[in-house]
Amino acid sequence: TLDRVDKRVPLNDGLLSKDGWYIINDTGKEILVNNWIAQRDKSHVQDLYCFVYGNDYKAALMDLGAISGHAPMTRKYVHGVWYCRYWPYTANEFEQIVREYKENDFPLDNLVFDMDWHTVDAKVGTGHASNRGWTGYTWNKTLIPDPQGLVGKLKADKIHVSLNEHPHDGIRPNESMYADFMKAMGREPNGETILFDASDKRYMENFLKYAHKESWDMGVAFWWLDWQQDYLYPFVRGTNMNHLTWLNKLYYDESQRDGMRGAGYSRWAGWGDHRHPIQFSGDLHANWETLAFEIELTATSGNAGCYFWAHDIGGFYGGDNPEMMTRWTQFGALSSSLRVHSQRAANLDRRPWIWGEQAKNATRIAYHFRSQIMPYLYTSIWQTHKTMIPLNRAMYIDYNNSEQAYENPQQFMFGDLLLAAPIASAGEGKDLVASQKVWFPEGDRWFDFFDATEYKGGTEAVVKKDIYSFPLFVKGGWILPMQPYTMRPASTPLSNLVLRVYPGEDGADNIYTLYEDDGESLEYTNGKFATTQLRYKRTGNIVSLTVSPANGEYKGQPKERSYTFELPAITKVKSVIVKSEIVKSEKVKSEKVKSEIVKSEKVKSEIVKSEKFESQFDQITKMLKIEVKSQSVEEAVYVEIVLE
Repeated sequence: TLDRVDKRVPLNDGLLSKDGWYIINDTGKEILVNNWIAQRDKSHVQDLYCFVYGNDYKAALMDLGAISGHAPMTRKYVHGVWYCRYWPYTANEFEQIVREYKENDFPLDNLVFDMDWHTVDAKVGTGHASNRGWTGYTWNKTLIPDPQGLVGKLKADKIHVSLNEHPHDGIRPNESMYADFMKAMGREPNGETILFDASDKRYMENFLKYAHKESWDMGVAFWWLDWQQDYLYPFVRGTNMNHLTWLNKLYYDESQRDGMRGAGYSRWAGWGDHRHPIQFSGDLHANWETLAFEIELTATSGNAGCYFWAHDIGGFYGGDNPEMMTRWTQFGALSSSLRVHSQRAANLDRRPWIWGEQAKNATRIAYHFRSQIMPYLYTSIWQTHKTMIPLNRAMYIDYNNSEQAYENPQQFMFGDLLLAAPIASAGEGKDLVASQKVWFPEGDRWFDFFDATEYKGGTEAVVKKDIYSFPLFVKGGWILPMQPYTMRPASTPLSNLVLRVYPGEDGADNIYTLYEDDGESLEYTNGKFATTQLRYKRTGNIVSLTVSPANGEYKGQPKERSYTFELPAITKVKSVIVKSEIVKSEKVKSEKVKSEIVKSEKVKSEIVKSEKFESQFDQITKMLKIEVKSQSVEEAVYVEIVLE
């Protein structure tokens, strides 16, 4: 946890070591019996897991999944854009926030109601932070007179609501569900309070049912378990297990309702907690040093299975510097979730349009990027689920034989195709130009996402960026799946697939697999998902791009889509050919049903049009764009570009 951290602190061990081995000592730890916590049998002596992997770090992480289960697929929207602030907002203010996101052209997927959504007038309990009001489950009708109406309205607008809770005092006499809870426990509702007891199955089943039922029923998406109480009573009663380890499982299991995937949102509880994503990193102090440390932490946490952080972008305590807020946002756009948050202070709010015109314009670029990159991000989440390889990962996981991979903690891979090195220092001049050292692994061509500048693999460079961009590089010779900007990145159907392509070497032949599913249900475990192969091939001056037919289906799958091929770093094109065909695919064979070919000769800046596609060289973005009209996802698309 980063609670109260104000500088770099030592990191815990992960699996990965240059020594090539690691041991997890599970001796004495509690086990599950009939899915409930239990002690080891007295005959138990020791329980050690020894990982031996040399420098095959991916194998070590895969073995973690083999032993303790793979990270599950998360709900797609938890990887979208969040707004959160510790502040007593009214219903009207929440609605105003949503309107302002739209008016200022910022995307939004999730709205978090911090503690004041519930009443805080309890008179009994152990309390927390000198306040008995932190635990609560009765809606504060003074601030939110019609919670069901508010949650329903937000849900209809594709805004997902989560609620903060601190369950340590249980259900007390001031709560609206107190009488029903006490009767379920076989007790009279006479003002007595039952001490919170996470070890008691009956207690926890009734507690979760009555504490959460009203909010679940009105459409709340998930709960933010903000547990901080182990200094009061450190362990689950009768065990040596801290509460967080056990509560994260119980809350995650409870959230798997009505066929939905689980959705946890809590602090990291250690080995095995990768089964209950996602994680909240805690309340840290805002300064440049902690931003740099948070980048390093994020890049290495996957070494212990902590794959998906929802940080307090901008920091929790303090942080009133617009430049630092912008750079933190850029890092957030390259994290599992872009979630802002801050302490309860009148002058501290992370809404991106209130930090001055320069910061607003700069952060908007990062937010728009986050929206556009969602297809690639969600595919990378799927890859983590399948392989246990982290979304954000230190360079040595992919490039284990390069010494430089161990010497550049300021950078990381973001999925398979993107290399990021977020800036964590102040810039100079009116455009706040700052620099970051970047190492580019050998064996690949690397291109700046924003201006297509090429960097050769096996080199280092000091990359300078003004406040409006950040060091982000794409591996050449692959197809990067994106989408047009949308206000609801995590829920807008992918009816137009944007395919960004940077040049590869002659002889390159690479396939990237796009993953799609319904984003919320457990149906993916029953094979209800679709994959689409995206192939880049270059032979001499001929570049071939292939979008295979979608393989598989799921509820809500677009039946048709258009395609926008974007090719930066190409200045001279001799011809463009677009070919499509409907392919009924089976596991081993495919039957071609229809094909069309359109060929056009053109020079660099000439616009090419046909019934099937339109292409042009964009002088502003310096990229060739090819627009292919909407067609069935069962159709393959081939684009052949002949370079001069």
